[in-house]
Amino acid sequence: MKKLWIISIFITMTISVKSQTLDSTALILIDNQYFYFPGGDMELSEPEKAAEKAKQLLDFFREKKALVVHVRHEHNPGGDIYKLVAPLESEKVFSKKEVNSFLGTGLEEYLKQNHIKKLVLCGMQTHMCLEGATRAAHDLGYECTVIKDACTTRDLIFDDVLTPAKQVHYSTLATLRNYAKIMGTDEFLKGN
Repeated sequence: MKKLWIISIFITMTISVKSQTLDSTALILIDNQYFYFPGGDMELSEPEKAAEKAKQLLDFFREKKALVVHVRHEHNPGGDIYKLVAPLESEKVFSKKEVNSFLGTGLEEYLKQNHIKKLVLCGMQTHMCLEGATRAAHDLGYECTVIKDACTTRDLIFDDVLTPAKQVHYSTLATLRNYAKIMGTDEFLKGN
């Protein structure tokens, strides 16, 4: 009987801890905007696939009633947030002019007001605004997780050297390991 009682307490504590894991966590969706999709000014590599993964994260955070924040770069045409991950009226949207999502936006203050300690980040482009936000968040003391398959980027050319999008994406993630946990959508959802 004593063993059952101890097991029962352990299970209750595990469920309790499990259900509270997102209390101080926010999802930050960065620059999922039309100008990065087919027909836009700066089409990325497979943005639809990244947006589908971002949608899975968004649905999960909404279901858990955890904080969701959208960040958008001020850009026209195509500056609206992509339909698949469009914000609800109740979700905060920050507009920015810089790469860093925290610079001049009020994002940090909003996260503090909501007692956020951990960030789950995804978005576009991996090597620019996603990377900039992750590094800034880490420097501000947030525990960061980047969802690698909910991000994407594009081919880059410098000094006539072409670096394919996939290499840009993965080299950025390799660097970001120093600032964040890097995981896929399925791994994150299973762990939470």
